[in-house]
Amino acid sequence: MSTEHLTRRRRTAGPAHPASKVPEVTVYFWVIKVLTTGMGETASDLLAKKLGPIPAVGLGGLALVVALCVQLKARRYVAWIYWTAIVMVSVFGTMAADVLHVGLGVPYTISTPFFMVALAAVFAVWYASEKTLSIHSIHTRRRELFYWATVLATFALGTAAGDLSATVGLGYLGSAVLYAVAIAVPAVMHKWWGTLNAVAAFWTAYVITRPLGASVADWMALSHARGGLALGLGPVTLSWTVAIIGFVGYLAVSRNDVGDTERLA
Repeated sequence: MSTEHLTRRRRTAGPAHPASKVPEVTVYFWVIKVLTTGMGETASDLLAKKLGPIPAVGLGGLALVVALCVQLKARRYVAWIYWTAIVMVSVFGTMAADVLHVGLGVPYTISTPFFMVALAAVFAVWYASEKTLSIHSIHTRRRELFYWATVLATFALGTAAGDLSATVGLGYLGSAVLYAVAIAVPAVMHKWWGTLNAVAAFWTAYVITRPLGASVADWMALSHARGGLALGLGPVTLSWTVAIIGFVGYLAVSRNDVGDTERLA
C-alpha cells in the first residue's frame, strides 16, 4: 500500500477520538460484572455488620469518590482502575438501596420504581445532551460522567429489585434463576429476533446483572433459615474478590478487552 494511499485514507477517515474509557463488551466483561455485583452485595452487608451502617456508608462513599477520581483522571481505559471503580459503585449502590429500606423504612415496592425513574431520568438527560447512549461513544468527560451516573443508578435499581423478588416468595435461589432467565431475553431479542437495538439490549442486560449476581451471592452467604447455603459473608466476599482479581489481572496482561487501536497504543 502506497504512502499516498495511506495519507488519503487518513484524510477521509475523519477526526480520531481520544482513547475509550470503558472496556470492550466481551464474555469477560459480563463475567466480571456479575462477580462485582455479588461481591458488592456481600461486602456491603459485611461492612455494615462490622462497622455499623453509618460508618460503612461513609467509608463506602469515600472509597467510591477516590476510585471515580482515579478513573476520571486516567487518559484511557485501564483494567484495574475501571473495575476498581465498578466494585466501589457496587458496594455503595448496595448501601444506597439498603439505607432507604433498612434505615428509612422505605419498602422495596417503593424504592424499586424510584430507582427505575432515577435511571430513566439519567438516560433522558444523557440522550438529550449527547444524542447517544452507546458505551462505544465514551470519549469525552461529560459522556463519562453520564456513564458513571447511569452505572450507579443501575446498581441501586438492581439491588432493590433483587431484594424485592427475594422477599415476595421467590427466595434468593429462585431470584437467581429468575434473573438468569431474564438476562437472556435482551440477547435473544437483539441477536435472534432483531426487535431490540444493541444499546437498549446492553443496558437492559446491564441492569439485570445486578440482581443476578447479588441473588447468587446472598444465596451462598446467608443462613439456612433465610434460604441460603450459610457459607458466610466473609468467605463469599473473599472468594468472589479473588475471582475478580484473577479475571482483571488476565485482562490487564492480555488486553483482550480493548479495541485494536488501544491495543497498539
